[in-house]
Amino acid sequence: MNYFLTGATGFIGKFLTQRLLDRGGQVYVLVRPGSELKFMALQARFPHQRTQLHAVEGDLLLPGLGLGKAVLEQLAGKMDHFFHLAAIYDIAASEEAQQVANVDGTRHALQAAGQLKAGCFHYASSIAVAGLFPGIFREDMFEEAEKLVNPYLRTKHEAEKIVRTEAGIPFRIYRPGMVVGHSKTGEIDKIDGPYFFFRLIKTLRDALPRWMPMVGVEGGRLNIVPVDFVAGAMDVLAHKPGLDGRCFHLTDPRPHKVGEVMNVFARAASAPEFAMRVDARMFGFIPPVVKNGLAKLPPIERMKKQFLLDFQIPPEAIGFINYPTKFDCREAQRELEGSGVSCPRLDQYAGAVWDYWARNLDSDLFIDRTLAGNVKSKVILITGASSGIGRATALRLAETEGILLLVARSREKLEETLAEVQARGGHAFIHICDVSNLEDCDRLVQEVLTEHGRVDVLVNNAGRSIRRGIASAYERFHDYERTMQLNYFGALRLIMGLLPSMTANRRGLIINISSIGVLTNAPRFSAYVASKAALDAFSRCAAAEFSDQNVRFTTINMPLVRTPMIAPTKIYDYAPAISPEEAADMVCEAIIRRPKRIATRLGIFAQILYDIAPKMTEIILNTGFKMFPEVEKGKQAEQPAPSTEQVAFQYIMRGIYW
Repeated sequence: MNYFLTGATGFIGKFLTQRLLDRGGQVYVLVRPGSELKFMALQARFPHQRTQLHAVEGDLLLPGLGLGKAVLEQLAGKMDHFFHLAAIYDIAASEEAQQVANVDGTRHALQAAGQLKAGCFHYASSIAVAGLFPGIFREDMFEEAEKLVNPYLRTKHEAEKIVRTEAGIPFRIYRPGMVVGHSKTGEIDKIDGPYFFFRLIKTLRDALPRWMPMVGVEGGRLNIVPVDFVAGAMDVLAHKPGLDGRCFHLTDPRPHKVGEVMNVFARAASAPEFAMRVDARMFGFIPPVVKNGLAKLPPIERMKKQFLLDFQIPPEAIGFINYPTKFDCREAQRELEGSGVSCPRLDQYAGAVWDYWARNLDSDLFIDRTLAGNVKSKVILITGASSGIGRATALRLAETEGILLLVARSREKLEETLAEVQARGGHAFIHICDVSNLEDCDRLVQEVLTEHGRVDVLVNNAGRSIRRGIASAYERFHDYERTMQLNYFGALRLIMGLLPSMTANRRGLIINISSIGVLTNAPRFSAYVASKAALDAFSRCAAAEFSDQNVRFTTINMPLVRTPMIAPTKIYDYAPAISPEEAADMVCEAIIRRPKRIATRLGIFAQILYDIAPKMTEIILNTGFKMFPEVEKGKQAEQPAPSTEQVAFQYIMRGIYW
């Protein structure tokens, strides 16, 4: 048999072409001038059948597809089947583009099929022709469509109407559901439909443990089908005699609601599931004028816009959350019976779909996530760079083309760090400053801006920790003063000194090294945690003020790190702690991703547990407080080795200070 295809190089087209080639047919493919490489890629896909593929020059935008006289003389009367697949399947595309491709393109394809005297015109329509019909939409329904408010819905409906009313040859219509990747390989070529949820699912997976129950929406039913089912069904139905003039729904007979779809893919991604799903219809009692008024409030609009931007969801997709239509596909099922082609259940192939997306289409794959790419030619100021986390961070950045400003009190130790940075090929300068001295902070800011012109990234790492219970500090109020002076006021002075230049340049990143203790409310560290909590709170407030000026704030709630700061407390020699190099990795992650916060899962869980069950959390913390002794200053070396009970407790509470 001979076949003519538009859209053969498209997503569904590739798989339908394979089916037709396997039948031994000669396949003629419409190729627009300038798209020859796409046809060559199609040939490369079927190396053993490439002689069955033939390119036909034409254009969907021209009447009769612009087929030349020679082509018509050669192929007229020889095409058994004409498949029109080319269209725009994108709810976010402009109305003009969809009108040209979907409506005008279909008319032009129908004209070409008539000129070629094709045996049958097979039109790939869509369930979109139903619009937002409330209820069951049968295969014999068309005019009953309602609320064709979206250009995609409207143009697909108009295109199918052209086939129904203007076809001068036999025709068959196929309405696929939301087409996703191949049920075995997951292969797909663009993001659409349920894929819009994937970034949100990935974010939840990376932030929360899998067993954490989530609250989501129930929503309407999404009719999702894999591409191999659609191609297989079209192939079978096209070759079955006696079906001319009929329409077939290539849909899932048992579709899932939005909340169920989210959970199916959450399981595939090993992400938390939405245990509680809210049905948006329960808010139907609110008058539309009130809902619309609230939605148009500037803060609401901005939050919605940012949410959609963060998770790369087109605004048009929100209107389909409560999709009201269910599609009857009994006619298609009846005709496919015995063919071996049927729609598999979503949970049977969701893993393949997710895996292909994660490996090939996740937008994070196409962003420069290298440290070198994100710091090239940037000026990075690191406080506390003479040891611990600061030094390790400087050494990581030494292998990039960033300009490092190393800050600490001790020139001798800073010069050691500088030498190591330069030995690794880094470009760095040292600046001496006591960050606990506010006047010295002001001097440093002026010195840095005069000598280097700007600071692109500020890493507030210098800090002081005091391990002492409150009862032991009644006569030591200065513990709180000096801790606050360095950890909060010193860091704050640098931030406020550098913010004017950052806002003037409309670029800046401020990374504050905080503590897991802020999330866990660690006892015996009230001075340290309070100072870090103050800086965290300032950062949250400042982030809101500078959000529209491209100045970002990242808080890193560090777990226990094996640095000189914890060395005097000998019990920590036996506690699980990350290395300074691992802590530096977290700083580098902050530079690359610029998230609001970086924290361990245990830290996040502790914060949530405190919000949900504060008394239970208090009991756990008090147990740890009683288990680990107070150590008098100067007597750290006399501490005995921890007991088995203490070691076990520390490993369960990995990374938390005790």
